[in-house]
Amino acid sequence: MDKLLIRGGRRLHGELLVSGAKNAALPQLCAALLSADPVTLHNVPRLQDVRTMLKLLRNMGVAAERSDDGAVHVDARVLSTPEAPYELVKTMRASVLALGPLLARFGEATVSLPGGCAIGSRPVDQHVRGLSAMGAEIVLEHGYMIARLSAGRTRLKGARITTDMVTVTGTENFLMAAALAEGETLLENAAQEPEIADLAEMLIAMGARIEGHGSSRIRIQGVERLHGCSHRVVADRIEAGTFLCAVAATGGDVLLRHGRADHLDAVIEKLRAAGAEVQAVQDGIRVQSPGSAKLCAQGFRTTEYPGFPTDMQAQFMALNCIAQGRSTVTETIFENRFMHVDELLRLGARIQVDGKVAVIEGVARLSGATVTATDLRASASLVIAGLVADGETVLEHVHHLDRGYDCMEAKLRGIGADIERASA
Repeated sequence: MDKLLIRGGRRLHGELLVSGAKNAALPQLCAALLSADPVTLHNVPRLQDVRTMLKLLRNMGVAAERSDDGAVHVDARVLSTPEAPYELVKTMRASVLALGPLLARFGEATVSLPGGCAIGSRPVDQHVRGLSAMGAEIVLEHGYMIARLSAGRTRLKGARITTDMVTVTGTENFLMAAALAEGETLLENAAQEPEIADLAEMLIAMGARIEGHGSSRIRIQGVERLHGCSHRVVADRIEAGTFLCAVAATGGDVLLRHGRADHLDAVIEKLRAAGAEVQAVQDGIRVQSPGSAKLCAQGFRTTEYPGFPTDMQAQFMALNCIAQGRSTVTETIFENRFMHVDELLRLGARIQVDGKVAVIEGVARLSGATVTATDLRASASLVIAGLVADGETVLEHVHHLDRGYDCMEAKLRGIGADIERASA
């Protein structure tokens, strides 16, 4: 199992390229199931979760390959098994996104329940309720969701779906299913993340009729068939936000090529308040920082987009650990998303947790130590902490990092960080 060796204390300078978004690429790979024509996705990140999704598609009998230029080609003309088995779903919860497309095009689907998650539960009841309203019959048996169209139906039917909670994967499943449904579907309380808008743009390129994506109210007029398309995956706002926090913490001047400042308003607002300079520039974001000694800690509360993203909570907490003053961080999305706190304490951070609230007292310095990644974003926070800590930090279990960051250590090394990967 690999680990990262980080020797802190270096300011970061230069430029790096922000990869395509994992949380856009995964639903878009599932969306390719909606058409019998070939689909090509560009700017797909090279991540473990992407490899798992490609394996899942191939397990269904779909042709799914990455070409030398980095594009991913999916041909779902033939599908032998409309199933997402547990052995694949257990490693990547986004596999539930196959449910809507399989039902919409093939009229049946068998998808494993995703089970537990390190950062908290992500129930599928909203998916079941919404798709049932569209004419699906779904039963839960032996750990699987077994879905088929109601008797006498050849297509899903349009419906008005209002979820009890804002759900990103639920919105994506309904959006894909509704694209081929009969009649109009209205999604109320829809998630507004940029990745959902990007999925809608891909579906529109395939011939779908969608309005309102990017808002909480999306209207879809179903069509009988979708054709293939070529689509470029939107830049990863969480990867960009992670690097913004890293540069703010270490000090320096870095240009993030392809970064979208308009997708990071809440994070950038907090970074500017902390004392970093962040500017939207042509085809990217530029961040300049005096370093931790001149930064002021910032409190925040995670919430659904366009609020402060839960996927940036751990990274900004690492920044607060070495900024001046006290800050309060409230996590409202996942119940177990403070697992990085114990590891930050090992590096010398001062944090107290009470339920969903963490209070951080900034310290003048962190000290390198061996720490363990517990989940994807927690691992990113520990990288940031290691970049500013005295001495060497050893980050173990970096397979978590590889689920969502495309060659993070190489990108950081390219802007001056002293970081390398080693075999444990």
